[in-house]
Amino acid sequence: MINETYKNMLGAKSVIRELSEYATARGKEIGYENVFDFSLGNPSVEVPKSFTDEMIRLLQEEDTMTLHGYTPSLGNPLYKEKIAESLNRRFDMNYGPEHIFPTTGAAGAISHAVRAVTKPGDEVLTFAPYFPEYGPYITGAGLKLSVVPADTETFQINFDKFLEMLNPNVMAVLINTPNNPSGVAYSTETLKKLAAILTDKSQDYGHAIFLLSDEPYREIVFKGADAPYVSKFYDNTLSCYSFSKSLSLPGERIGYVAVNPACEGADVIVPMCGQISRGTGHNCPPSIIQQAVAAVCNETADLSVYETNMNIIYDTLIDLGFTVVRPGGTFYIMPKALEESSIEFCKKAKDYDLIFVPTDGFGAPGFFRMAYCIDTEKVERAMVQLRKFVSEVYGR
Repeated sequence: MINETYKNMLGAKSVIRELSEYATARGKEIGYENVFDFSLGNPSVEVPKSFTDEMIRLLQEEDTMTLHGYTPSLGNPLYKEKIAESLNRRFDMNYGPEHIFPTTGAAGAISHAVRAVTKPGDEVLTFAPYFPEYGPYITGAGLKLSVVPADTETFQINFDKFLEMLNPNVMAVLINTPNNPSGVAYSTETLKKLAAILTDKSQDYGHAIFLLSDEPYREIVFKGADAPYVSKFYDNTLSCYSFSKSLSLPGERIGYVAVNPACEGADVIVPMCGQISRGTGHNCPPSIIQQAVAAVCNETADLSVYETNMNIIYDTLIDLGFTVVRPGGTFYIMPKALEESSIEFCKKAKDYDLIFVPTDGFGAPGFFRMAYCIDTEKVERAMVQLRKFVSEVYGR
């Protein structure tokens, strides 16, 4: 008998993917340059030349068996060493290679981290707005995912609701900062308050509540934003990272779990991740990508275009009377729709070839997400079209 759980998931296609597919099909009709596709968060800046150069060097100079052979089950030692050194230098931490576990992107990192600190039947809390794929990541591990309602005024943590929902069955809290879809970064004040609550409740419940920090947008932080390193605030933190955005390498699926050295079980969590891999079929990211990223892990692509695009869009939205929280990073912005139903709003925008994503599936109905990882010239033309849409449909 086939598995009914996964069969039933076939009917729940990603709204983002559906809109992206629509934009591609529409582009074949009118030219993709005339479709203002803000649906998919796919990096739009070039990979650093240093990464390409290192890939070429590895292929030309390194022994092929070393280059393409199996890595140790806990990852390439050089990759682990370089990641630990980078984190220590940048964030004043004291990671060792033994605290780093290479993964296939942040998704792989979250999937390993959550299994390392929970058992089936436990509860995990996250905060709206949140990345919808957290659902299968968490439920696929036999856990219950509960979503704390959003503070729609700031998109910081809704602490009143969080305290209501905390209970002894909560073993982990999953956060994403800077956040997809809102673009908001959790502030120093927010993280200090979160850490204090987790410390107190861990003592009350007699077990650690682990903080899982999903950080693929950590390097895309805008001028003046308060976006500190999460693990500085709470010992029992596992950082889940991906180079998909910082180096524009989403297709290479390379990331890591970084276990805070002060964390409970810090000496065994990475070896446990190796055992988790045996049950999930993870079996390490590609050897050559680990080696190449090790050489450039302190670099980023030229990420400045994202802030340029954000400023153009934010200023236009404010001028048109939208309610919107200014992003502190990422390449997303999440305005409130101009009518109660964001789904209907986005349908009407499609008639103007503006492709927006309603955020009902992110736990924030009434808003929509724009992924502005596109050329600035196209952003500017899109704002002309947005003004036309808002004027003709909503009289603004």
